[in-house]
Amino acid sequence: MGMDIRYANSTPLALVAFGITTILFNIHNAGFFEMDSMVLSMGAFYAGAAQVLAGIMAFLRGDIFCTTAFTSFGFFWWAYVGMIILPDLIGLRKPPSSFVGWFYFHWGVLAAFLTVGTLKYSKAKQLVFVTVTVLFFLLAIAHWTDSDTLVKIAGWEGICCGVSAMYYGLASVLNAEHGRIILPVGSSTWDPSHTGVDAVKPTTEPNNAVNGEPVGSPTGGI
Repeated sequence: MGMDIRYANSTPLALVAFGITTILFNIHNAGFFEMDSMVLSMGAFYAGAAQVLAGIMAFLRGDIFCTTAFTSFGFFWWAYVGMIILPDLIGLRKPPSSFVGWFYFHWGVLAAFLTVGTLKYSKAKQLVFVTVTVLFFLLAIAHWTDSDTLVKIAGWEGICCGVSAMYYGLASVLNAEHGRIILPVGSSTWDPSHTGVDAVKPTTEPNNAVNGEPVGSPTGGI
């Protein structure tokens, strides 16, 4: 018999990286600070890198949803950073505000479809994806209309989105480590056997659960 391959649950890493960076990004959108190297660095080196890594880890677990969500949003941060720095770095033309609106719109469409995929899982998971969907559409409309007021509204909504992602990510860590619900996430069940690490055999699917949700299944994970 071959040895089991054990993969850590990458969900908390992705959620916390997304949450912290989203909060900082939207503190800027809310009008408290100008865009600076701190936000761009967090986007490139924490949220972007961590979410792509988490997406690869989810792929190894056979998790379709998390592979799509984490990898996509990781590359979102890299695309956003590139959109800001490439004009100065290599002289590319900066996109007009209305075109940036379409950038956010298409990310909103992706987030909306992913939100539908969360409806069978925890309320905390649903809240993260609902708020990020609203955030993208608010930013799209704000850029289409050149509305500073809408950008600030999006900033406050985005702060709430980031907080919800941080909460869910940290709840996932604490609940898995203690083997019981420490921070509620709106799930009805808890599998105390889950430790945050999934034993995966090539010919079998794991039936562990975290926060009442299957891990390693085609749609499980966050």
